[in-house]
Amino acid sequence: MSAEVRKRDTSTNGHGKIEQPIECEVITLKRNVGIVSGTSFIVGTMIGSGIFISPTGVLEGTGSIGLSLVVWAASGVISLLGALAYAELGTMIPRSGGEYAYFYDATFPFVAYMYSWTRTIVLQPSGLAIICMTFASYMITFFEYCGTPLPPQKVIACIAILTICIINCYDTSWAAYAQVFFTVCKLVALVIIIIGGFVKMSQGGHTELRDGFKGTTVSVSSVALSFYDAMWAYDGWNTLNFMTEELKNPYKNFHERMSSDAVAVDWGKAMLGRAYVIMPLAVMFSTFGAANGSCYSSGRLVYAAARDAILMTIPANIGQLVDFFSFSAWLFYGACVFCLVILRIRKPNAERPIK
Repeated sequence: MSAEVRKRDTSTNGHGKIEQPIECEVITLKRNVGIVSGTSFIVGTMIGSGIFISPTGVLEGTGSIGLSLVVWAASGVISLLGALAYAELGTMIPRSGGEYAYFYDATFPFVAYMYSWTRTIVLQPSGLAIICMTFASYMITFFEYCGTPLPPQKVIACIAILTICIINCYDTSWAAYAQVFFTVCKLVALVIIIIGGFVKMSQGGHTELRDGFKGTTVSVSSVALSFYDAMWAYDGWNTLNFMTEELKNPYKNFHERMSSDAVAVDWGKAMLGRAYVIMPLAVMFSTFGAANGSCYSSGRLVYAAARDAILMTIPANIGQLVDFFSFSAWLFYGACVFCLVILRIRKPNAERPIK
């Protein structure tokens, strides 16, 4: 970010000081996010902790493999529709701040104000806490403990939060480079998981789908909670909307982007044998990269929000934080998409590179 500079000329003419007009440089965000780093922020934030912790919650909430797959597919469609709406909003209103800018332009300044506080107090801290607690839960798998002790896990999560904040405060270029690195690492991990899945299917794993809906729950509330878990796994598709002013070519880059607690460890032991140790490492890379992307993007809304994330790790577990986050986030996501309809009516002739 470039600083605002105020200069005052106080030269004299023999009769005293003469004050010249103040020269100001407007505060702006540097455009140092290109297509590679921009895509890394989207992929790196979406593929974070969710894919490694949400499957357990989705399966518990639905009670069957069949319904869990339906929930995953439905959540993906909803997220895709949201991303398309945000692409139009982001290219029509090329300002950083995400939903805040869209609420404000749709003549809802009060809603924009409330959103900024909700993001600061609820969404950003809880989201960062979830990711870093997942990072910690996988790190402690390298150590021998009786059970899963929470104090060491939460200490590690706090250290991860502070490290990410230091990186983002020191130099945003470092954060962008880190995002690219961790995104590559997590994609490698997902490729391993996908290949392992196909191997398992070829060995007869598809027989589980014959009775895929056996045990399906009849509780509507349980299914609703399973959507919270699935939506958390997809969350992150709106990341670039927070840093529009930092994109080197906003229209092009927005268009280009449209293209158990440690379940990965259990999977790795079953499929990779002694080589399973690469899975917790991969998840750690994945979650650290996602936390970095979350801190980088949302920090543009409120620079101090990340500091409050440490408080979120103390009283709650990951499941509670996911429910806490998803309910609040999707209320505002829905309201923001409603702004798209309002802007279509109020500004029908506005330039819309993506519609």
